[in-house]
Amino acid sequence: MPVLIVGSIALDTVKTPAEEHADLLGGSASYAAVSASFFGPTQLVGIVGDDFPKAHVEYFAQRGIDLAGLQQVPGQSFRWSGEYMLDMNTRETRSVALNVFEHFTPHLPESFRQTPHVLLANIAPALQSHVLDQMTRPRFVVADTMDLWITIAREDLLKLLRRVDLLILNDSEARLLTDEPNLIKAAALIRALGPRFVAIKKGEHGCLLFGDPATGEFFACPAFPLANLHDPTGAGDCFAGGFIGHLAQKDAADGNHAAPVGFDALRQAVVFGSVLASFNVEAFSLERLRSVTEKDVQKRFEEFRRFSQF
Repeated sequence: MPVLIVGSIALDTVKTPAEEHADLLGGSASYAAVSASFFGPTQLVGIVGDDFPKAHVEYFAQRGIDLAGLQQVPGQSFRWSGEYMLDMNTRETRSVALNVFEHFTPHLPESFRQTPHVLLANIAPALQSHVLDQMTRPRFVVADTMDLWITIAREDLLKLLRRVDLLILNDSEARLLTDEPNLIKAAALIRALGPRFVAIKKGEHGCLLFGDPATGEFFACPAFPLANLHDPTGAGDCFAGGFIGHLAQKDAADGNHAAPVGFDALRQAVVFGSVLASFNVEAFSLERLRSVTEKDVQKRFEEFRRFSQF
């Protein structure tokens, strides 16, 4: 089963306490699509300018990503610059230049409109809804969001939440959206807004997955322990891409597409998403994932499962 991913494609400049690199491949859709491509066919929708390096497009193609939805137009690509502090959790945005991304309107090729699994990566909620308007009853929709949209586009986000199956956000965003400091209560409030499931990311402390509390649908996933953290950029997007990619792969293997997606499948998808994110932070941009194989992913998943048991 293919996965559809819509979001930003960017050129990043990233500074950490140890290094600084410019013109890196970045953007929510880039990280998510490469991550999802480890599990099966992936369709990418985004926009770049005529300055976007051909090598990056070739890398997407090498990963087997369908680029029929990639728009390349005259102008400069979306550019972002950020700096990480010593703890590598605190990040300061130094500059943002939307450029061609400012007028991006996602247009789905006809072949993308019946894709069963959808990831609406981090873009304006009105654009995320526009994507769903073009689709024919997707089986499972995941949306990512951020504090900016919660603050400036809350009404659009609330409309979107009634149309998605799972919302991904971090702990501070969950508190901002609900005005509730307790994450258990915050997740319940978010589920009441529409999504059946909520995944709350906690950075180096892992992820919490919430479903129906009446049936005990709760899962706490730790982060994979790493000694060498080089660049956290895109970790959340890799998590989302790995999540939806594995979910589609498992759905295809199970074959019972009339039944709703179960919580056990989502639990496993959270772990695979965390695995992809753990690889990604071991180098700048997507460089680490260039050398990772499907066998590496499965091996780390087994390591994850082993140290999580008690």
